[in-house]
Parts: sequence; structure tokens; C-alpha cells
Amino acid sequence: MVDLSRRGFLRGRTRPKAEIRPPWALPESEFVDRCTRCNDCLKACPQGILAPGDGGYPTVEFSRGECTFCTDCVTACQPKALLRGSEDAAPWPYKAQVSDTCLPKRGVECRVCGDFCDVRAIRFSPRIGGNPLPDIDSETCTGCGACVAPCPAMAISIR
Repeated sequence: MVDLSRRGFLRGRTRPKAEIRPPWALPESEFVDRCTRCNDCLKACPQGILAPGDGGYPTVEFSRGECTFCTDCVTACQPKALLRGSEDAAPWPYKAQVSDTCLPKRGVECRVCGDFCDVRAIRFSPRIGGNPLPDIDSETCTGCGACVAPCPAMAISIR
């Protein structure tokens, strides 16, 4: 699906940017319908990782830090665009992914992402003839983004 809007064209975007909404956001169409862009969730976020995205809707910027899933944004959301269904409801389906710019994939020793992963979803298995490569356990990864900002190669993204 190509973004043919004037705004997308002028910004040099041929594809819509996939923005990550705050935790427990409703599905995108419902979220956009309910969100008033009041920025209450941005103000409530103690980590400061929420920012206005395209169209003024809140988005998560992991370059600023990690999400602790504290639910402050959900509590602050009066229009209920962020809605936690149950106590054990997952905040989102996102997980960390490592790109080819990862330093160990280029022969340089680095384990910074694993040091910042509190749930230990990133492991480094030894391999013959090279540095251990990061392996992300998708079952354990919460998609919190703690590994994104400290990566010296900017090789980790949350998708």
C-alpha cells in the first residue's frame, strides 16, 4: 500500500510509516477514531518515550528509552484509545529485531543489548570461528525497547 497523499510525497515517503502506538492501544482504525490528540498520555509517561507522531497521534520513540509498562498512559487516556482489557493482557505484539548492521554480525565483539535486557530475552550463543551472535527469544521478549537506545550500531528495532 503506497502513501499517495501530498504530505507523504513532500516528506519523501512512498510507504506509510509504521508507528508504534502506546501500550494497550486499540487497533489502529479504532485508535485514530477515539484519540483526541490531547497529549495527556505523553505528559503521563514517566519514561518520556511517547511523542506526537504523524497527524499528532502519540507514538513510541525507543531512542528515548524503554517502556516499563507502568500503565500511566492508559490511566491518563480519557477517550479510552488506550484500554487495558485484563491484568494479564499483553501490551502489544511487538518484539525486538536485529538488523545486519549489528556489530557481532560484522565481526566486532559487542553484547550491549543483552546487558540492558532485564528479562534476558537476548542471549549470545558461542559459535566456532567468530563472535557470539545475539539471539532474541520471541517468547520472552516483551518489546519494551530497552535494547534499542544503547545499541552503538542502531541495529535493533521494535516491530
